[in-house]
Amino acid sequence: MSLHDPGPSDPTTPLDPSFTFDFRVYDEDLPQGSRWSTWLDIQPLDRGPEPRPDWVVTSQGAIDTDLGILKTGKEADVFLLERADPHDPDHGVVMAAKRYRTPEHRSFHRAASYTEGRSMKRSRDERALKRKSTFGREVAAAEWAVSEWSALKRCWQLGLPVPYPVQIDGTEILMEWIRVETPDGPQTAPRLAQTRPDRDLLAAYFDQLRDALAALVQAGLVHGDLSPYNILAAGERLVIIDLPQIVDLVGNARGMDFLLRDCTNVCRWFRARGLEVDEQDLFGELMAHAF
Repeated sequence: MSLHDPGPSDPTTPLDPSFTFDFRVYDEDLPQGSRWSTWLDIQPLDRGPEPRPDWVVTSQGAIDTDLGILKTGKEADVFLLERADPHDPDHGVVMAAKRYRTPEHRSFHRAASYTEGRSMKRSRDERALKRKSTFGREVAAAEWAVSEWSALKRCWQLGLPVPYPVQIDGTEILMEWIRVETPDGPQTAPRLAQTRPDRDLLAAYFDQLRDALAALVQAGLVHGDLSPYNILAAGERLVIIDLPQIVDLVGNARGMDFLLRDCTNVCRWFRARGLEVDEQDLFGELMAHAF
């Protein structure tokens, strides 16, 4: 035997750690209504901003399971979706999945005034939208999904009270499920319109909302469709939802009109609950933040 020949390997000798790895076996057949997680199938820019909350599941072996519909709408439906790794079920998470409708089942009613100042990346898409063809309707669904996704990411990064955006895949947005704890377990947080807060909580809610609107206008943004029906009351915390129509305060010719309407909608609700607030005062205060 040559001095340079190591001879047969000793099976009891530990292998170099760099050549070893752990693996897990997953069942190939998924339960009905489930799919493999799409987290690794999408582009990095289609995932939520970092640092990500520790509840976001990124395992390649995770399974997405529909738990049922949460809310129906004219443009999109919202479902509850659980994402969990079968080998680590305790760290699974339930999210809200907002899915913009297919061409034969949706009816986009958004006014063109919302999209004023926006530009499409491809002229072909813009032409299809104007012709209102089948392809144009598909483009419309993607446009509103991408618009909401972009708004959620930007608002989250600004520190605004919005659900954390987990990912976008086509016309489906996965986001944080805003919930409240009850004796029967976690439940979806109610819309502000469904609540009857006492005076102290009512005043605290208004302060939160005023601060959020101020942060929006400081960033040059307006929600554009704000009302007590797209604000969730998660205990003592308000969370703003439904952002696909967000507009540029200055770039959109009706930006200030939309802002005044948002102020009117929320102030009317708070005033009806006994809090003396005025939409013109709120609008003036917000405009001072904008310039």
